[in-house]
Amino acid sequence: MTSHEPLAALLASLAEPFTAESIFDRFQDVVYFIKDAECRYVAANETLMERCGVRRRSEMLGRTAEEVFPPPLGRRFTVQDRAILRSEKPLIGKLERHHYANRSVGWCLTDKYPLSARGGGAAGIVGFSRDLTHPNESGEDYRHIAEAVAFASRRLAEPVNVLQMAQVAELSRYQLDRRMKIAFGLNSGQWLLKQRIDLACRRLTSTDSAIAAIALEVGYADQSAFSRQFRRTTGMTPGEYRRSM
Repeated sequence: MTSHEPLAALLASLAEPFTAESIFDRFQDVVYFIKDAECRYVAANETLMERCGVRRRSEMLGRTAEEVFPPPLGRRFTVQDRAILRSEKPLIGKLERHHYANRSVGWCLTDKYPLSARGGGAAGIVGFSRDLTHPNESGEDYRHIAEAVAFASRRLAEPVNVLQMAQVAELSRYQLDRRMKIAFGLNSGQWLLKQRIDLACRRLTSTDSAIAAIALEVGYADQSAFSRQFRRTTGMTPGEYRRSM
């Protein structure tokens, strides 16, 4: 008997398929879903439904991300899903800025895993996105990195890097990353990226500044490099984001 046979026997004996929706419905800061090989939802928790503006689960199931998310966001998720199905490789810890149909915006760390089919290939995807939380600024770990965080926050237009932050905090890069993950749920590089993209979003929606000028303000010497990173993180080009907001 293989290690999976008892589980397979249990699942086969259930009156209804087990998708874990009822468990993930309890977590308001986690989006959970399962999709089939055609990128259609076959399971979705209530948090995902709420953020997509869907009231009944039946309105979500059988549809793709492009059908439930406003454009161009849905396209981004479908392209991502198809790449995972094709490669059969997971996506782990991807930092993303999500914009939902109910107008809420949030930063998440996303994991997606291919589900292997019996005959080979991928039969679908299971995934979840965890909301980033605000740090406890009174905590001991935050105290050790507060100066480095302030140093980088004041210099987002400059090519500040993680090693400089570590020097300011008088920590090794490993120690800085460890404390940043405890405080922010992100490593130092991810935190820097988040600050720059957040600032860019504010500038795109509150000013008429050219995108090239905003790229410089957030630490990118090259507009095309800024646009590529912005799209990877938000699913939109800077121009699309400005128009949609």
